[in-house]
Amino acid sequence: MSKGNTPVAKNEIIEVTIEDLTHEGAGVAKIDGYALFIPKALPGERAKVKVIKVNKGYGFGRLLEVVKKSEDRIDEPACSIFEQCGGCQLQHLSYEAQLKQKQKQVRDVLERIGKITDVVIHPTLAMSDPWRYRNKAQVPFADREGGLVAGFYQERSHEIIDMDRCLIQHEQNDHVVQVVREIATKYGIRGYDEANHRGTLRHVVARYGVNTGQLMVVLVTKSREIPHKNEVIKAIKERIPHITSIVQNVNSKRTNVIFGDETVVLSGEEYIYDTIGDVKFAISARSFYQVNPEQTKVLYDQALQYADLTGSETVIDAYCGIGTISLFLAQRAKHVYGVEIVPEAIDDAKRNAKLNHMENVDFAVGQAEKVIPWWYAQGIRADCIVVDPPRKGCDEALLETIIKMKPKRVVYVSCNPATLARDLRVLEDGGYKTLEVQPVDMFPHTTHVETVALIELK
Repeated sequence: MSKGNTPVAKNEIIEVTIEDLTHEGAGVAKIDGYALFIPKALPGERAKVKVIKVNKGYGFGRLLEVVKKSEDRIDEPACSIFEQCGGCQLQHLSYEAQLKQKQKQVRDVLERIGKITDVVIHPTLAMSDPWRYRNKAQVPFADREGGLVAGFYQERSHEIIDMDRCLIQHEQNDHVVQVVREIATKYGIRGYDEANHRGTLRHVVARYGVNTGQLMVVLVTKSREIPHKNEVIKAIKERIPHITSIVQNVNSKRTNVIFGDETVVLSGEEYIYDTIGDVKFAISARSFYQVNPEQTKVLYDQALQYADLTGSETVIDAYCGIGTISLFLAQRAKHVYGVEIVPEAIDDAKRNAKLNHMENVDFAVGQAEKVIPWWYAQGIRADCIVVDPPRKGCDEALLETIIKMKPKRVVYVSCNPATLARDLRVLEDGGYKTLEVQPVDMFPHTTHVETVALIELK
C-alpha cells in the first residue's frame, strides 16, 4: 500500500478523531495535518474510517463504525430515507448542536476569509418547531419498473429516491405530490427520462400560502400535450377541493433547470397569496418567495432593526427580488428604492407594492452597480443600503459604489457566510466597520445558514 506524499492511502482503514464539520456537513479529521472529510461523522467522535479518495492536500473517507459517539448524535434520524436523500445533511445532529455549529461556521469564515475577529456574532435564531417548514416543494418524477417514482435526488447523483413524505416539507405539499402521482399513474402519464429526453411529467411543484391556506400545483411537462388533460385537472380538483390554482409549465429543453419559458393556467388563479408580518405577497408559479415564512419574518425583522429607521430615511434595496425586504423597510422609511436584474421579479415587486397600497417605494430593472450610481447622479442619497445578494455575493462594482456613496449604514443579508466574509473585508477596507452579525436558522437539518450583518461608516 503506497502512501506517496500523503499520510494515508486509498482503501486504508484507520481510526480517527473528528475535530470539525465542513460547510457541507462532513466530519473533518486531521492525520499529521492532512484533512480527511467523512460524511455523517460528528465533532468529538472517534471513528473507524475507510479512505476512499486521496488528493494531494486532502482526502475523503467512508464512516465504517463510530467507536466513541458524540453526545449530540441522534441515533435514529426522524426521516427513514435520511441516509440516501441529499436534501438534509444534519438530521443525525441534535437541533441545539446544529444551531451552535451554524454560529461557529459564521465565526470561522469571518475570521479565516474576512480577517474579522472583533465582531459580535450572536447565537443562531432557532425555530420553535424545526420541522414541516418549507412552503414550496419541487419534486422530480421518473418512470421505473412498477410505475412512477417521485422524490428528491440521492446525494451527488440524479438518481431519484422514491418517497411519500418529506419531514421538512409542509404536509399540504406532500399531499399534493402524492395525489398527482396517483392521478398520473391512473391515466398512464409517463415520468421524464433525463437520459433519453422522453416522457411527459418532469416535475411537480407545490406552493402553499401558510398564512392564507391557498394552494398551487404546477405540472412541469416536456411538451404542451398532457394525456387526458381535462380528466387530470378534474381529478386533481376532486381530490384537493380547496386547491386555488393548477398551472402547467412547459420545459422542452434538455436541461436540469426545472422551469421552461411557457406557463399556462389550467384552472383557478394565476397567483396565490401569502403574508409575512403585515405585508401581503402575490406568488406565481415561478416567483421567488422565501420557503420558510416563519423564519423569513425573523430575518426581515432583524434587518429592519439593524436599519434603525425613524421614518425620515431614504433606503436603497439592492437585489430586491419581488420586493419582500423593500416592502418591509417601506413600513418605516420615508422612501425605498429597489433594484433587481430580473424583469419578472420587478413586475412582481411593483404588483406587491400596489397590493399593499405602498406608494413610498420605487423599483427599477438593471444591475445594482449601474442603477445605484445613476440614482446618485439624480440626487438620491441613501441613508441606508440593504443588500441581499445570491450565493455568489455582491458584485465588486456594487461594493465600490457603496464605498463611494458613503451611506452611514449598510445592512447585509446573506445566504452564504463565505461570500459575506469576503464582501465585509472589502467594505471594512473601504472605511466601514462590521458591528454585529446575527445568524438565522432558515433551513433546519441542512447546513445552510442565513445571516444579517450590521455595518456602519467609521
